[in-house]
Amino acid sequence: MTLPPQRTKRTPVPRPRRAGRTVPAAPRKSDGGPQRIAKLLARAGIASRREIERMIAEGRIALNGEKITTPATLLEDVIGLTVDGRPVRPAKATRLHRFYKPPSTLTAAFDPKGRATIYDRLPPGMSRVMPVGRLDYMTEGLLLLTNDGELKRQLELPSTGVVRTYRARAFGAVSQDQLEDLAEGVTIDGVRYGSINANMERRTGRNCWIEMSLTEGKNREVRNVLAHLDLQVSRLIRTSYGPLTLDGLEPGNVDEVPSEQLAEFRKGLR
Repeated sequence: MTLPPQRTKRTPVPRPRRAGRTVPAAPRKSDGGPQRIAKLLARAGIASRREIERMIAEGRIALNGEKITTPATLLEDVIGLTVDGRPVRPAKATRLHRFYKPPSTLTAAFDPKGRATIYDRLPPGMSRVMPVGRLDYMTEGLLLLTNDGELKRQLELPSTGVVRTYRARAFGAVSQDQLEDLAEGVTIDGVRYGSINANMERRTGRNCWIEMSLTEGKNREVRNVLAHLDLQVSRLIRTSYGPLTLDGLEPGNVDEVPSEQLAEFRKGLR
């Protein structure tokens, strides 16, 4: 938050700012001024910006008892804000965790069908975190978790260019030339998938292991692309997300990325 100017003979003393004061929409020069409510709440770890916009539309967010009606609302802080009637706490220091998501686990907070979710696998008493992107129900491997909705959004955007790497065990016939063609991208059922760096690791009969690196991370992208090559995926593991890997983790394990490593990671983001 921008601090008020010190009192001098030439500088008038600014009037005290009221808690949760809304500010007329205007361009911001830095993160120290008024910000969109969705960004503030995402930074406070409430949810992603998109989810917060849905919550506003549902009338779940209020300022000093009055419902917020537009995500274009600008605020200087979270004072006076409530979500479902509960006060919003100021943002904490950003934290990032590595989690080895086991297969047969849903990347969601709740499943109406009663299937296990990632939150059922996390240690009891762990602070509130949000997943960075998703891994589908049967896909296992590295899932990043954070308390910072802005970092979550940044890491999920394809434009950020974070490389995700997967290893897939598949059944069927495919050549290295076919895999290398994926570097040009491919369109499947009207969906365009960007460049994928794919390499054959090893083959045993008609079974093979393939490593694939990509930056988009569209829904079921790896499975859809391999199915397009007439391959049946029997196991899919995400092994890395940017510089972070599964090293040292077993299925269900979680640890925190050291603050120094997190700072270096963020420096390298676009």
